[in-house]
Amino acid sequence: MSENISSPNGLQAQRRPGAAPRGPMLRVARRGALVVVVLLALGAAGTGIARYLHARDLESTTAVQAITYVTTTKVQASKSGEKLVLPGTLQGFIESPIYARTSGYVLRWNRDIGAHVAKGEVLAELDTPEVDQQLAQARAASEQAKSSLELAKSSADRWESLRQRDAVSQQELDERRSTYRQAQANLAAAEANEQRLRNLEDFKRIVAPFAGVVTRRNVDVGDLIDAGNGGAARALFTLAQTDPLRVYVYVPQSYASLVHPGDAVAVTQTEMHGSAYRGTISRTAGAIDTATRTLQVEISLPNKDGRLLPGAYAQIELPVSTSGNLLAPSNSLMFRPEGPRVAVVDANSHVHLQPVTVGRDFGQNIELLSGIQTGDQLVLNPADSLAEGDAVTVRPPPAPKGKP
Repeated sequence: MSENISSPNGLQAQRRPGAAPRGPMLRVARRGALVVVVLLALGAAGTGIARYLHARDLESTTAVQAITYVTTTKVQASKSGEKLVLPGTLQGFIESPIYARTSGYVLRWNRDIGAHVAKGEVLAELDTPEVDQQLAQARAASEQAKSSLELAKSSADRWESLRQRDAVSQQELDERRSTYRQAQANLAAAEANEQRLRNLEDFKRIVAPFAGVVTRRNVDVGDLIDAGNGGAARALFTLAQTDPLRVYVYVPQSYASLVHPGDAVAVTQTEMHGSAYRGTISRTAGAIDTATRTLQVEISLPNKDGRLLPGAYAQIELPVSTSGNLLAPSNSLMFRPEGPRVAVVDANSHVHLQPVTVGRDFGQNIELLSGIQTGDQLVLNPADSLAEGDAVTVRPPPAPKGKP
């Protein structure tokens, strides 16, 4: 059985038995479509807002990153002069290897390394049997020469008296006088040889030629010692005078004219923190070494307490008079293909790459001979990308520790 339903346009429509009404379904569909449209509109608006925010953040980030921050320093003129630090090696004021003057065997040694010895103190003694035998032979030869001299003298005197009585010829008298003079010469030669061997006997005792410290001992009891320092000979001891010490440094040619005898220097060692020793320039070589283009300088360094050891590495600070010269930090220099440059910041915070002429290098500071003036602001640690005319922002110097 069917049911007649009036449609909105006045027509009669038939609805099947058990079918759902179509009016509510249309209303649900319209509502769903409206919700979808609203959601799409909200999504489009959210996307637009997100893009706007991202664009604004990108613009602000780009503006911030476009700012170049630099740290600057002002060029100043040197007032008290800079110090040139050079390496050096401490040496004893006198350092001498001690050799044996005579050959023999080591009988005993009396002083070992580190011992402080006085001048003339016996360091070792040698046993020299060959020299002893030669000395005994020389003494016998001297006695023979003395006997021959006495005989020649008496013969010459006798022939002198005979010649006065005209008992002998003048020729025979001259022969006796010649024999006497030969005997005198033979005795002098024998005594000289004996004295030489006596001196060799004295060298059996190895003594210290000056007061100092024994820094090396190369022999032991029973060692065979050859005389002199040639061939297979070796030094028995090494002796060094440790007060004062001597330091040699080699000053580059560009600083040679600034170093003078009598100038005070400071000597430091890394292992002695906070300790500086004062020395004095004793003398200079007075000429530039053509191989190294340096000037050899000798420094005298007192060492009464003995803390400084010969052979140690040290750093020597030499005063160099650079008063009035313009100095800049070494990390402000730029090396470009056109030559050395510095980045100068003007009053409008723009960078100008200024060519400069480099003078002496003092380590942390460098001397600039031309291109800058006192008071110029130089960029420290300039970036390779820094170019002429770049706008920069000068970063204020960091506040001291403990202060905001």
